[in-house]
Amino acid sequence: MVSEWENPMDLSHIAEYFNTEEAARKFLESLIWPDGPVCPHCGVMDEATEFASKPGKKSRPGVWKCNACRKQFTVKVGTIFEDSHIPLNKWLLAIHLMCASKKGMSSHQLHRMLGVTYKSAWFMTHRIRYAMTELGLLPKLQGTIEIDETYVGGKVKGQGVKAGKEAKAPVVSLVQRSGEVRSFHVANVTAANLKPIVDEHVHGWSQVMTDDAVVYPFVLKNQVASHDVVCHSAGEYVREEPGKSVHTNTVEGFFSLLKRGVFGTFHHISKHHLHRYLSEFDFRYNDRKIPDGDRTRHAIKGVVGKRLTYYETTNREGETESSQDAGTGPAQG
Repeated sequence: MVSEWENPMDLSHIAEYFNTEEAARKFLESLIWPDGPVCPHCGVMDEATEFASKPGKKSRPGVWKCNACRKQFTVKVGTIFEDSHIPLNKWLLAIHLMCASKKGMSSHQLHRMLGVTYKSAWFMTHRIRYAMTELGLLPKLQGTIEIDETYVGGKVKGQGVKAGKEAKAPVVSLVQRSGEVRSFHVANVTAANLKPIVDEHVHGWSQVMTDDAVVYPFVLKNQVASHDVVCHSAGEYVREEPGKSVHTNTVEGFFSLLKRGVFGTFHHISKHHLHRYLSEFDFRYNDRKIPDGDRTRHAIKGVVGKRLTYYETTNREGETESSQDAGTGPAQG
């Protein structure tokens, strides 16, 4: 008989089987600790004892004690769930909704759907985006890679025209055809800013394709096997050559998803938080070939070792956002 944990993880399944804190906690333990509980304090695996309720006393469910370091812990310690009073079953719903929504899910929408405060929903979304972030040394992209830049921003406040590039946030993305994307918020699109990104994320034998922006020859010279340019300024968008098709349509397709999310879902993203939103869109794009349930499981596995405090998400002025995210009211994002 197939258990509820092995079923497709769609919204109705989560609502039916993980509708309590206890059920959600056991599911997280099975997913995060497949080989037994791991102590977040000392790292010892499967050497912990779960506290049991004693006669006349009621212990908190899910509390373990490490037999090595003698410290207590739960599955939430050392994760994005630590110190959260929001039930874990609501966390599962929030993660699934963000993983299954192609253009993102606003904090206001989660606030209405989950019955939590807007402030809690806003903090939840940023912690989930952190869980989606790939940390550490990543394998380099290789093969045919497209590189392009775009500018994220809305209208200038109080004006009817769109903001110029100086008021927007530059984003550079590297896409391996039929592979992954990696996006970066940079201060300016200059060779000094782009060259370290290319050095870290692009393999030297790759075939790189860009538009005719003047910065790329300086960035890619002597760094990759070949650099092909499609001249957008001359009205060229695809050029067929023997054995290859020169274009940047793949990375521009990713930008279209990002822009539809910004304008249609979030309405505005502050520069302070842009890197978190880029991690979210990169994550969904990189897992685009698997079902929503598997994408949700992947995101949940990424919660370990990624505790994020509210202080870390606020900007210098102490505001949660500099403008609105899919709703009205105070600063939102």
